[in-house]
Amino acid sequence: MSLNFIETEIKDCFIVEPQALGDERGFFMETYSEKDFLTQGIGIHFVQDNQSLSGRGVFRGFHFQTQNTQTKLVRVIAGSVLDFAIDIRKDSPTYGKYIMVELSWKNKRQLLVPKGFAHGFLTLEDDTEFVYKCDDFYNPQADGGILYTDSGLWINWEGIQREFGLRVEELLVSEKDKKHPTLAEFHTHNPF
Repeated sequence: MSLNFIETEIKDCFIVEPQALGDERGFFMETYSEKDFLTQGIGIHFVQDNQSLSGRGVFRGFHFQTQNTQTKLVRVIAGSVLDFAIDIRKDSPTYGKYIMVELSWKNKRQLLVPKGFAHGFLTLEDDTEFVYKCDDFYNPQADGGILYTDSGLWINWEGIQREFGLRVEELLVSEKDKKHPTLAEFHTHNPF
């Protein structure tokens, strides 16, 4: 198996580590293998790949789709991010909990974000390129999100500021992402 699957504290959300084979020329690695995923009992058919470029201090998220829900396999090919996955499955014992993982071109880690999760990332370096696979197509009419500054999420923005020098008040965030509801506000309309 060329991929190592690490369970997180939230069921169905995995850190995926490719095995990079390197020498003086550089490295080679498989970033996705359907066979390895099936061996783990994860049957996903990816249909779309996306890529974004961001400067340091950009926050994108927390996003999901209420229809055409998506499982995502996310990774960084240049730079680094703090990647977040929030469990918004109403009947889950970890509802409202999140995991945060540093993904970078150096550590080559990926995060499998299942359906029923809100996803977002904070870029830690300029010229960060973020790529991800999706198992359903983008549906702009089904766009949803959770407010990144929602105090009910208990995200330690002060700790992130201390460690990475990024203040939540100074992050570059889209106007759309600044207007998302809190998790409590979303709960009454939550289809997951």
